[in-house]
Amino acid sequence: QVQLVESVGGLVQAGGSLRLSCAASGSIFSINAMGWYRQAPGKQRELVAAITNGGSTNYADSVKGRFTISRDNAKNTMYLQMNSLKPEDTAVYYCNQRVKPLFGAHEYDYWGQGTQVTVSS
Repeated sequence: QVQLVESVGGLVQAGGSLRLSCAASGSIFSINAMGWYRQAPGKQRELVAAITNGGSTNYADSVKGRFTISRDNAKNTMYLQMNSLKPEDTAVYYCNQRVKPLFGAHEYDYWGQGTQVTVSS
């Protein structure tokens, strides 16, 4: 069994910063790609940022230059540093990790519980 636990989001003013974390625990053999997604009210879930197990990253155009994704493989933890936040960044943020469990040959996608980030203007 694998679980992802996200840190609590919060309410910040426009221009402010916030850091999210997501820790995986359980019967983990390895973790491949990791990603942060978000879903605003009335909108589809979208990919915000992703990072491979080799450290390569990619970002949605809307967050490039403002958000930074990182990972600590020793702790099975990923982070999203969000700077220069805008009201349009308001959403529920979800983490995703592609995990190979200890037993079995396949990888599976696991999701965090979601955390609310609200940016006031």
